[in-house]
Amino acid sequence: MPAVTKSPALRAFWRLHRFLLRISNGRFFTRLGPGRQLLLITRGRKSGESRQVGLTYLTDADRWVVIASNAGEDSHPAWWLNLLAEPRAVVAFGGQIIPVVAHELEEPERSSLLSRFVSEIDAGYADYQRRTTRRIPVVALTRTELAREAGSIEAGP
Repeated sequence: MPAVTKSPALRAFWRLHRFLLRISNGRFFTRLGPGRQLLLITRGRKSGESRQVGLTYLTDADRWVVIASNAGEDSHPAWWLNLLAEPRAVVAFGGQIIPVVAHELEEPERSSLLSRFVSEIDAGYADYQRRTTRRIPVVALTRTELAREAGSIEAGP
């Protein structure tokens, strides 16, 4: 499957998918092709408001790993910039709201998990890296009981 590029149709699909993940608390609409999806809820770094995004993930031990590819664009996705400002977030997954903390993976773990994404989920992730000069972050989301109370999905982190 070729790597997607950002377009009005793709943005509309992402909005619809995010809505479906949100209303099901990450219970339904969690499969797109070979990839599985979760709903990441961050706090906007400028607005302070709850922001949601559906992301493809893979599991690695007791954490979720996501890629800040932004479809190979030259700028980082907003959700990653939000996590840089505040690494505590929540994930809607399997009908649960789970507090997490995010951190960017470094080499050699970064390359190893990016290779898993390419081979197990979507070869397009290799294309995304070729399209941009920025180093695409590979991000681990680890469950934490130390994060503030998750609250409802509408309340966000």
